[in-house]
Amino acid sequence: MGSYVPKEIKVPALKVEQPLGDFYVSVMGAKQLNSIAWVDVRRMAGERGEIDRYLGVQRHISPERIKKIKQYVKTKEATFPTSIIVAVPEKCTFWDEDTNAIIFREYIDEEEPGNNVYLDDIAKILDGQHRLRGLKEADEELDGIDEDSNDLSKFQLNVAIFVGADIAQQANIFATVNLAQTKVNRSLVYDLAEYSKSRSPQKTCHYTAVALDKNEKSPFFKSIKRLGTATPGRKEEGFKETLTQATFVDGLIQHITADEVSDRDFLIRNAGKKLRIPTESEKDKMVLRDLFVNEEDTLIAKIYWAYFQAVANRWPEAWERSSDKGNIIKKTNGYRAFAKFFGDLYKTACHDKGERLGVLLPSSDYKQYFDKINIDDYDFNVDTYPPGTTGETKLYRDLLQYLS
Repeated sequence: MGSYVPKEIKVPALKVEQPLGDFYVSVMGAKQLNSIAWVDVRRMAGERGEIDRYLGVQRHISPERIKKIKQYVKTKEATFPTSIIVAVPEKCTFWDEDTNAIIFREYIDEEEPGNNVYLDDIAKILDGQHRLRGLKEADEELDGIDEDSNDLSKFQLNVAIFVGADIAQQANIFATVNLAQTKVNRSLVYDLAEYSKSRSPQKTCHYTAVALDKNEKSPFFKSIKRLGTATPGRKEEGFKETLTQATFVDGLIQHITADEVSDRDFLIRNAGKKLRIPTESEKDKMVLRDLFVNEEDTLIAKIYWAYFQAVANRWPEAWERSSDKGNIIKKTNGYRAFAKFFGDLYKTACHDKGERLGVLLPSSDYKQYFDKINIDDYDFNVDTYPPGTTGETKLYRDLLQYLS
């Protein structure tokens, strides 16, 4: 191995300074970029029946998207103006300031070959995997066959290169780029909060979703689609997931923050500091805000758990049969209505007991309120509560009237 000369390529680039750190912008041929790029697909990895380990930060390859891109790049109007984003290990990257160029060079460790990084997998794709795959497959199909088509071997791409970004930064880059795009699975975006080194409302809600989904005593045991799609193996085990993680998080996060982006940004910028103490008005609107500010995330999960356990106890038949067609109690509409009602009922129950907001009330403390509600198990159907916000609002109002 001592005689091996590490391979390298040199590409022109410009250095860009932004709050996250420096990165580089380059122009590379699609074929050249494909030759050094690889994709880390985020997936669930089960061990002994437990789904508790995650790998990677990217989305699964969609054959349908690849097909559409292959068709598109063959047209005369084909263009990809936005950047392909890649992450490259610092040990494989050299910045030549004199020539404004980046050198990608293989890293060879003669003593520990397992640490080697070869040229064909130097650049991890954080965003743009479908565009790259589509260009590659289209070029292979057209090679020597269709002379009138675009010469895809000359198709250039602008590339944003992040050097030495750790997994938390990579996840943040991917989530930030894709959060506003409706095509991106929002459950995946929330799941990526797990990688963040700092606290955030999203991360707190994600961990609550994980805790309630994994604990066999929880009313949401194996009911949450953690990545927004069916969890492999659960259907075979007899479990039917009725909620996406995005829906679950949206229901809880309203009681923690009014501006999740600002909270997250403050906590990233001010490591070790806490958010300001909420005013009484803010506590009234967000009943778990004080707990979040004081970093009592476990207590948040326990309070939310106890409340929904009370819901399950009050309407056991509907809850048990929540996966049945037409039953909405533990599906999006029903969950959203009960999640919103949580703030009203929790405040009332705490006030009636003479307790401050933020205490853990056992599920039995909600029984006296739920027993007054004149809604039966069989009422949780799409005829009574139609799909969409109409049904959600109707259920919330039906619940709320019994507190007045």
